[in-house]
Amino acid sequence: MLEDVKRVLVEAINVDADDVKPEANLKDDLGIDSLSAVELALELETEFDVRIEDEELAKLETVQDIIDIVNAKK
Repeated sequence: MLEDVKRVLVEAINVDADDVKPEANLKDDLGIDSLSAVELALELETEFDVRIEDEELAKLETVQDIIDIVNAKK
């Protein structure tokens, strides 16, 4: 799952693949702002066929949080 999420982050948000680790903070380590987060959510929804609500999106802080929510919704 990490590799799938990493691919989405690299393709959708243009983050450096080497920076994408489970413990990486989306804002501090990867530079994802609120606009990028919305774009990321749309890409994750399309890629994994899940729905991420706005309040869930606001709680995502790390790459592991993304992995956890996608796994929970699949």
